[in-house]
Amino acid sequence: MAELNKRVGVLVMSYGTPESMDDVEAYYTHIRRGRPPEPEQLAELKERYEAIVGGVFPLRENTNLQVSGLQEQLDRLAPNSYSCYQGLKHARPYIEDGVSAMAQDGITEAVGIVLAPHYSTMSVGSYVKRAQEKADELGVAMTFVESYHLHPKLLQALTARVKDGLNRLKAACGEHEPLVLFSAHSLPERIRELGDPYEQQLLETSKAVAEAAGVGNWQFTWQSAGRTREPWLGPDIMETLDSLANEGVKAVLSAPIGFVSDHLEVLYDIDIEAKAEAEKLGITLERIAMLNRDPLYMETLADSVASAASELGKD
Repeated sequence: MAELNKRVGVLVMSYGTPESMDDVEAYYTHIRRGRPPEPEQLAELKERYEAIVGGVFPLRENTNLQVSGLQEQLDRLAPNSYSCYQGLKHARPYIEDGVSAMAQDGITEAVGIVLAPHYSTMSVGSYVKRAQEKADELGVAMTFVESYHLHPKLLQALTARVKDGLNRLKAACGEHEPLVLFSAHSLPERIRELGDPYEQQLLETSKAVAEAAGVGNWQFTWQSAGRTREPWLGPDIMETLDSLANEGVKAVLSAPIGFVSDHLEVLYDIDIEAKAEAEKLGITLERIAMLNRDPLYMETLADSVASAASELGKD
């Protein structure tokens, strides 16, 4: 404990996912704030997991690999200075569990970072709130990385993926000029009334990557909106694909920059639903590779953590 006590804790936060098909109902119930899903809702979610990889949960493994990759990068950057812990929003170990684990190990100072580059009060902000409340309760001094959407290494990694995706797309349908379609998880429209930076940060990332990749033909769209009565940010990617088809677009590179790993919103919402819709509309759709454990992404996280840690103890 003496060695750990000298280290800065790093709480790596993510949305979370079930570990097995048996956990799907409890996971869905947690997302719905304790309200169990209707049988048809539960069946639909299970079908989506079965459709992508036969019930295997890639986000869980990807998150574990990202946390271990960040630990390795921090060890290279500053040996014996940091200890990473995982905290998930809707699955174990919960955010509060991660903070408790740090406190039990004697860590008194920590940095929190979310595996999402863009800040919103409804996403990253909610993670930070839960972590801060638990940290205050346990006497752990915490600071947080709120966003890293324009970190040069993140942009470099995304730019390389866009260039690679365009090369693959041009090989598949070289006679048509491809359009790059950036996307991210939609949120309720009311975030605009709050002056939330989420939408602006996403557009800034999209513009920076497009410019670095030499792409003039691009758009931004939304995806994976929740099914609630209130309006969500749009247009949705399905509507956008329909509009693009009407404009005569025949080749689209999907760049879901709001996500950092392969999981349901990418493997199902893009690779299955959007691809099927594009095919119906006569559009060839390819997707960029996700960041997952890309060394440049690990360096982005490590740089951001180190920068935040330098502020610990300052009032």
